[in-house]
Amino acid sequence: MTVATEAATTTDRASELITALSELPAGHPARPALRDQTIEAWLPLARHLANRYSGRGEPYDDLHQVAVMGLIKAVDRFDAERGIEFAGFAIPTIIGELKRHFRDRTWAIRVPRRLQELRLAIASANSALSSTLGRSPTVADVAAHLGITEEEVLEGLEGARAYNSTSLSTPATADSPTTLADTLGGEDAGFEHAELRLALGPALASLDEREQKIISLRFYGNLTQSEIAQQIGISQMHVSRLLAKALTKLRTQIDVS
Repeated sequence: MTVATEAATTTDRASELITALSELPAGHPARPALRDQTIEAWLPLARHLANRYSGRGEPYDDLHQVAVMGLIKAVDRFDAERGIEFAGFAIPTIIGELKRHFRDRTWAIRVPRRLQELRLAIASANSALSSTLGRSPTVADVAAHLGITEEEVLEGLEGARAYNSTSLSTPATADSPTTLADTLGGEDAGFEHAELRLALGPALASLDEREQKIISLRFYGNLTQSEIAQQIGISQMHVSRLLAKALTKLRTQIDVS
């Protein structure tokens, strides 16, 4: 028996099984075993369609599993009374599952479905135009081919960047031990300082006039306690006690806020 004859025989057997399965009523005791045999007989079709989508960044095993799930759906939904062959019904079902897998599962960042579909349309247009034009198509070429604006093409190309992501562990340069994560900014202490400055205003307002003056001369005027004592007309020891009391009040106010 030649390879072609063997393949034809296998196809005929698979067709007989799906026809027999569709004729059995739901709940028939022979249906589960016949269903399993039918799925197994049509597995070559699932493998063939999974192969068509290989090489696009997804593991073949994942694509094969998706294609088999599509085949199972086709087997369970097939109705021979519609007058179409099973292959004509199963192929669009399996391909639909494969396309849905690429659309919903392989994007590094979730983008609107419109942009996902636009990306696929642009990729298809690029392939077709490259063949007919003999060169890489421009944005204007793609826009005219798809009947959309150039801005929409650019939007689709920008959205396509979300299809893949780069790990933060990737080296920043080919010969550098520095990773992309090392180049990212750290926590900015300025935010905390800004919050403290905002809280300091109301806290200062809670001090009496003399305490405010001592704080101002010490931290804004950069005067020593001796210089403050001379300016206010009290002893340095008194300035020290008032300064400590004022700082305690400020800390309490800021901690509460």
